[in-house]
Amino acid sequence: MNLVFDFGAVLVDWQPAQLLAEHFPDLTATPQAAQHLARSLFGHADWHAFDRGQITLELVVRRTAQRLALPPRQLRGLVAGIGERLRPLQDSVAVLAELDERRRLRGDVRLYFLSNMPVPYARTLEQKHTFLQWFDGGIFSGDVQHIKPEPAIYQLLQARYALAPAQTLMIDDLKGNVDAACALGWEGIQFVSAQQLRRSLGNLLHQPDQGNP
Repeated sequence: MNLVFDFGAVLVDWQPAQLLAEHFPDLTATPQAAQHLARSLFGHADWHAFDRGQITLELVVRRTAQRLALPPRQLRGLVAGIGERLRPLQDSVAVLAELDERRRLRGDVRLYFLSNMPVPYARTLEQKHTFLQWFDGGIFSGDVQHIKPEPAIYQLLQARYALAPAQTLMIDDLKGNVDAACALGWEGIQFVSAQQLRRSLGNLLHQPDQGNP
């Protein structure tokens, strides 16, 4: 079985509303205000272009500061520091470690990642976190100019590593990203917690052998 992991809010901490509340307390006096600002910033086409690797960090900061009337220097500090804030979720990484051991001892799983991740943050993750070495391969959106849930990025991972759709499972916190994988014939788990993931994978991987990955 090919297990494909998302990163943000699955393997690394990603809480955009909390991040904005720390940097712009005057604009995020309530949880609702923080959520609204997070959607306005990270849900906009400019951020998606940054995710795709189509615009630079400096350009996304300049455009966003103008559009949302945010202090440019303060916004740049937030955006530039996100890579360092993507800290491992230890319970999730423990599940990944168990799967890596199974991969090495039994060879019946392979590990991949598929993440919407701007290039600067992808390079930071690669430099800082050794658990990326456990993967057999993967794709960061910023490196290929495609993002989830567009079919192209799933198809690219599938083609690059010769993954059989029926033997491939997407693990993502966003339902839309899981649904897009399932539409291509993959299986999917919407991530809620490490405990839920361990339980779901335990049920799946204890099914009778369905062939090689």
